[in-house]
Amino acid sequence: MKKTTHDDPKPARVERDDHQHDDATRRILDVLLQAPPVSLDSLKPTLAHKTGPRSPFGVLPDVRAVEALSHVSLMLKSAEEVSDEITALASGIERGLVWSLVHSVEMSRSLVDALLRANGVDPEHIHRSA
Repeated sequence: MKKTTHDDPKPARVERDDHQHDDATRRILDVLLQAPPVSLDSLKPTLAHKTGPRSPFGVLPDVRAVEALSHVSLMLKSAEEVSDEITALASGIERGLVWSLVHSVEMSRSLVDALLRANGVDPEHIHRSA
């Protein structure tokens, strides 16, 4: 039997624009660069926080801002890498949704890493030693 409809070809992998060229990111960075610097050491440490009534996970008390941001940077790097892999396999609307997620994660990680660098912490060193 002859097939009457054709399969849509999977789109070729589209290279993403570098997030630093994004207008919104540039505007955010401009505002942040004009703000007076704040030392992360001047921020209060975390308070204990349960993530949910039945969750075995929670936030420990007295975690310093630099330590918290270091962990956030690692988690965002992992999310970015997983999302990149998923984007390569996705097609159609899923590809756009995942790309949007990747873009948000990259922007978030860039901001966290910039905070760490401004406070004397090299995010790449954290990522290599993890």
